[in-house]
Amino acid sequence: MVPVSLCESLVAEGIVGPREPWIVAFEHECQNPVYIPPPRNTFLDKGIRVRVGTGMGWSVMDVVHPRCAGVDISKRDAKVCVRIQGSGKRRTSSMVTTWAAMTNSILGLREYLLEQKVTCVVMEATGDYWRPFYYLLEEHFEVMLVNARDVKTVPGRKSDVADCAWLADLGAHGLVRASFVPPEPIRALRDLTRARTVITQERGREIQRLEKLLEDAGIKLSSVATDITGVSGRLMLRALIEGRDDPAGIADLAKRRLRSKIPQLTEALRGHFTAHHAFMARLFLGRIDAHTADIERLSSRIEEAMEPFAAARELLVSIPGFSRIVAEVFIAETGGDMTQFPTAGHLASWAGTAPGSNESAGRVKSTKTRPGNRYLKRALGVAALSASRSKNTYFNAKYKRIAYRRGPMKAVVAIEHAMLVAAWNMLRNGEFYRDPGADYFTRRIPAKTKARAIGQLESLGYQVTLEPLADTA
Repeated sequence: MVPVSLCESLVAEGIVGPREPWIVAFEHECQNPVYIPPPRNTFLDKGIRVRVGTGMGWSVMDVVHPRCAGVDISKRDAKVCVRIQGSGKRRTSSMVTTWAAMTNSILGLREYLLEQKVTCVVMEATGDYWRPFYYLLEEHFEVMLVNARDVKTVPGRKSDVADCAWLADLGAHGLVRASFVPPEPIRALRDLTRARTVITQERGREIQRLEKLLEDAGIKLSSVATDITGVSGRLMLRALIEGRDDPAGIADLAKRRLRSKIPQLTEALRGHFTAHHAFMARLFLGRIDAHTADIERLSSRIEEAMEPFAAARELLVSIPGFSRIVAEVFIAETGGDMTQFPTAGHLASWAGTAPGSNESAGRVKSTKTRPGNRYLKRALGVAALSASRSKNTYFNAKYKRIAYRRGPMKAVVAIEHAMLVAAWNMLRNGEFYRDPGADYFTRRIPAKTKARAIGQLESLGYQVTLEPLADTA
C-alpha cells in the first residue's frame, strides 16, 4: 500500500503515470478522525466517550468489537476502514484503504483483515455488489450486511470514505443489525424460485400482448373464454393463423365446458384478422411456449433442491391457501429455519406484514406496513386471496370480519400476517395446521355475538326471548 500523498507527488513529477483507484489497494489521507477531547475530571473504565448531538453532552458506550472493519461497496471498488480501539494513552486509530471489486483483490483484502486481527466486518452496498465480498469473507469473519436506511450518517457530510468509517464505528459499538443472508443451499433455491417467478410474470405479459393483438383485430375471444391460451383457445388461434375465416367453424373447435358458449364464440370470432395479425400471434405464442418450457425446467430443478426441505413443505401445504409453489417460495425466502426469527412477530415484521410504528409527541402519524421481502409478500398475497375465498375456515371468517370494518386490502394483509404466525409455529413445533374453525370468533366472545344477534332482530321489530337448550348428554 502506498500513501495517497506520495502517489500524487510521483504523478505530478512525471515519475509514474496516473493509476486508477480500482487496480490495487491504496491508503487514504486523513486516517485518524478529528479528536474532540472530553470534559475534564471524567474517568471511564470500559467505555468510550461519544459526542451526543451538536451540544456538549457526553455519553458512555461499551466497545463490542475492539478491531472492527467497515466496508462501503460499489460496483468497481470498496472503501475499507479498519478501526482499532485504543487503550490507556493510546488513541483509537482508523485506517481507510480502497480495494478493487475483483476476486483477487477481495482475497487480498481478506489477508489484510486477517493481519489486522479484525473480528467483525460491517458492510453496506449498492444493489447486489456485496455478494462477492460477503461470500469470500464470511468463512473467516463475523460479517454483517446492513441496510443503508439504518446506517445513514449526518446529511451533507456523505462520502464513501466517511461512510466506511461510520460503519466501522457503528459495528465497534454493536449499534447495527445484520440483514438476513441465508446459507448457500438456500441461496441456490432462492435463485431458482425467483427466476421462476420472474419468468411466470413475463409469460403473463406475453399473454396480455396477445390479447391486445386480438383486440386490434376485432377478435373478442377473451370476453368469452377465460384462458385464451388453453386447449380450446389454442385451436381457435391456430385456425385464425392458418387463414380460416368461418367464425362458426372455428367456434366449433371448442372443447368441454366451452362448447356451451359456441353462439357467443361465433360472434366473438368475427373480426378483421390479417396476415400481420397472424405473424404477430405466431410470434407471441412461440414466446409463451418458450417461457412455459423454462418454467417446467426450473420446477424440476426446484424439486431436486427441495429434497432436504420436503418435510417442511408438507407442513406448509396444510395451511389453507398454501400451494406447493407458495410453500417453496416461503422456504426459499426464509430459509425454512425459524430459529433465525426469535418470535412470529419478528418474522411478520421482516416480511412486511406487521403494522409500522411512527409516533411523535403522543400522536400516531402512520401505521403503514414497512417494505419487506417482495417475493414472499407476493406469494403470501396469492395464498391470502385463495384462503379468503375458502369455505368454513378460520381465514375466511377473519377476512370477512376485518373487510367489513376496514376494507379488503387491510383484510388481506391481516390474513398474510396470520399465515406467517401459523407457519412460524408449525415449523418450530413440527405440527400440521389445525384450523380453529369458522366459528372461532363466535366461540371466543359468545356474549358479544349473542348481543349483536339480539340487536339485529330487535331492529327488525321482534321481541326476543332466549331459552337455553336442554342438555341431551
